[in-house]
Amino acid sequence: MKKYEIMYIVRPTVESEDVKKIVAQFNDIFVNFNSKVLELKELGLKDLAYEIEHHKKGYYVWLLVEATPEAVAEFNRVVRIHEQVIRYIVVKEGE
Repeated sequence: MKKYEIMYIVRPTVESEDVKKIVAQFNDIFVNFNSKVLELKELGLKDLAYEIEHHKKGYYVWLLVEATPEAVAEFNRVVRIHEQVIRYIVVKEGE
């Protein structure tokens, strides 16, 4: 297993309860694929560097995970089709 840093941005129009559900859903992906979430930081609502889909703010979430390639592939698949996530990035630690 390798370590990855993941950051994703949730639409600012999403209610805080629903943000918690989204965070839990993405964390469960790693748990279900025998991986670990080492750190989780909900950075909250912040200004975007540029407008994305007519939004000027977004809810930032940062993760440090130790994950299998299958877990990362499943996260990428799910986050791409999730309508409430406007941007995400996955970076292997050390790159």
